[in-house]
Amino acid sequence: MTDRALAVVRAGALTTVQDLGRPGHAHLGVPRSGALDGPAAALVNRLVGNAPEAAVLEATLNGCAVRPRSAVTVAVGGAPCRVTVAGHPVAWGAPVRVPAGALLDVGPAVCGVRSYVAVSGGIAVEPVLGSRSTDLLSGLGPPPLADGTVLPLGRPTRLHARVDVAPQPAPPAELVLRVTLGPRDDWFTPEAVDAFTSRAYSVSPASNRIGLRTEGPALERALTHELPSEGMVLGAVQVPPDGRPVVFLADHPTTGGYPVIAVVRAADLPAAAQAVPGTPVRFLAIRRR
Repeated sequence: MTDRALAVVRAGALTTVQDLGRPGHAHLGVPRSGALDGPAAALVNRLVGNAPEAAVLEATLNGCAVRPRSAVTVAVGGAPCRVTVAGHPVAWGAPVRVPAGALLDVGPAVCGVRSYVAVSGGIAVEPVLGSRSTDLLSGLGPPPLADGTVLPLGRPTRLHARVDVAPQPAPPAELVLRVTLGPRDDWFTPEAVDAFTSRAYSVSPASNRIGLRTEGPALERALTHELPSEGMVLGAVQVPPDGRPVVFLADHPTTGGYPVIAVVRAADLPAAAQAVPGTPVRFLAIRRR
């Protein structure tokens, strides 16, 4: 039994293994997956000396607790939260040494949704199609963590960063998503397109890794016939029959039959990963097709 492993003591509401994802397989019906807040995952990897592609833990809302079998360096980022080692408070957003057998407890998010835990050497579960990411839609990758799960760790290759704390953006008080209208904005009435880019929406509690659902004005369609299924991309804003926009995130389906009114700029999607239910949402049109 290797000592380079991490035992899960408290899995939390939803904790998954994530890395850079598996883009390039949409033609096989496989979503890209990967960390929803990519910059946060990249930062904690840098803090512990991991390569950018190293896998981390993505904890949702109420954190998780793990126990390493050997001494490791960890960093927690993303949604701010209380972090303890063997019951003692330690720094969030900075590299921390965790002795063998000590309990690392990542508490509930104080604000935001998803916290990221990097461990020196990275989470070394078996890759699937070049990625260690859990994909909730297709079921590829390791299943969401459960109490008692043991995760193998890689060997550290670099020294951890020498910082007291690394600045990170706060979760959004208002989520502003810049969009390019189309390709199916002409399936909606002019009034609906105007409402989409001028009215306020809010994040729905039904949001998940597949898509950020919204609550707000229903968008009326100008064309009501069926749309043949077509390819979907990260950030596509699909409008289902209830008329409320859904922003596709990392585990989104690769095809869909509801019209896409716009596509969100990729740079705005990490903030969507940290937007709690009820957060105001504005769609800002920056250009048309």
